[in-house]
Amino acid sequence: METQRAEARTADDSAARLADLRAELAARGLAGFIVAKADQHQGEYVAPRAERLAWLTGFTGSAGLAIVLADRAAIFVDGRYTLQAREQVDTCAFTPLHALETPASDWLAANLGAGDRFGYDPWLHTPNEVVKLRAACERAGAELVPCEENPLDEVWRDQPAAPLAPMVPHEVRFAGKESADKRRELAAELAADGIAAAVLGAPDSIAWLLNVRGGDIPHTPVALCFAILQGDGRVDLFIDRGKVTPGVEAHLGAGVAVRDPDEFGPALDALGESAARVRADPATAASWIFERLKAAGATIAPGADPCALAKARKNPVELRGAFAAHLRDGTALTRFLAWLAREAPKGELTEIAAAGRLEAYRREMAMFHGPSFPTISGAGPHGAIVHYRVSEATSRRLTPGELYLIDSGGQYLDGTTDVTRTMFIAGNGPPGEEVRDRFTRVLKGHIAVATARFPEGTTGRQLDTLARTHLWEAGLDYDHGTGHGVGSFLGVHEGPQRMAKIGSDTA
Repeated sequence: METQRAEARTADDSAARLADLRAELAARGLAGFIVAKADQHQGEYVAPRAERLAWLTGFTGSAGLAIVLADRAAIFVDGRYTLQAREQVDTCAFTPLHALETPASDWLAANLGAGDRFGYDPWLHTPNEVVKLRAACERAGAELVPCEENPLDEVWRDQPAAPLAPMVPHEVRFAGKESADKRRELAAELAADGIAAAVLGAPDSIAWLLNVRGGDIPHTPVALCFAILQGDGRVDLFIDRGKVTPGVEAHLGAGVAVRDPDEFGPALDALGESAARVRADPATAASWIFERLKAAGATIAPGADPCALAKARKNPVELRGAFAAHLRDGTALTRFLAWLAREAPKGELTEIAAAGRLEAYRREMAMFHGPSFPTISGAGPHGAIVHYRVSEATSRRLTPGELYLIDSGGQYLDGTTDVTRTMFIAGNGPPGEEVRDRFTRVLKGHIAVATARFPEGTTGRQLDTLARTHLWEAGLDYDHGTGHGVGSFLGVHEGPQRMAKIGSDTA
């Protein structure tokens, strides 16, 4: 995969690719371009074809962006990836910056020149993001320019093809509710708000709504596609017909029309011509969708993806499935921990071997479909890299006397798991005072959240404080979220709720 090749990136590779992109930008009369870790659907994980940020910079984290100007370039990551970015990126070519301490919009405003034309791909940014980019350009006296064709794609000569994995039915014995019932309920909610149709760009929302799954991106069983939910419960599904396996159309039923992707734009135009109110989510849908609707004269009613909250509220069948999946997953993890306790103190075990053994135990479990994200297997200092990704080149031994972090999960037909454990590798005496203190403070925070009793309407942002209080007492903190929702054989990170300093307002 491209992300694996990116790990072996050399400074010469980065310099050559950066030079090629700058030459393409100059040919288009652009002073710069923003390279996002995103695809047309704004999801966390992307297909190899959309790994543009990894191809250009070598950075393989799940979130980040780069800005390339004629004489300088920077990569912006959050607190999960500050260490990883410096390890993977050629810092002579790209300056690594913390996205909260130095927002990309501020850096852009300070480094663009008056009259510059700065490019972006409207498929890879939400309207909310474009508003910030446009404001930054205006502060510098520059112009923000949408690029119909992504300039990076022009210089990525061996860019992988678009994925074409089959879409498959997800049986109601796992989903818990028929698709027709979901569509009818959501359509009634839209109608109550005076909405005639909702544009859906998130593949996990479409998978949940239609009771289907796929394999277009790593770790998350979805098919890349778009959909329009009509006010009467009908759905237009825009998908490459090569993904529609025999039996899928019958499973979808008469209320779902399978259409070619090329028909998506004209379908948006038709919504504008109808003068109906159209729901689209400015936080998750591509800016291209909004611009197309505006150009067609549509009345856009910005609002949350109608599937998001309904998907997060698990029905009884999904809850039972989650319990069963975690029971099997816990069996695999317990076997792994027993094996680790025997083998790690010998000093010969490596990060990559440990990750492989845990996956092998999971593969023996019923309904296992694969890892829910790349296993984070970090020994010693690698445990401090929040989303560390082990490879043959980076794998180190689990040394007695050090901490070992294993963060992993599984996709099962009846549920999705995500489990983190931190162990002390015995053999050179007991853990030191600092290790015991930090571990205990984190444990206290975990217990505080797990035992909290709170009133209806409490948000994850409020509960997040309980997890950090004992760390704050010692002047400590961590630069990432505390917890998140999880899908039902879907995304391992699922909103709209989450527990973090910068969380959502969803109760």
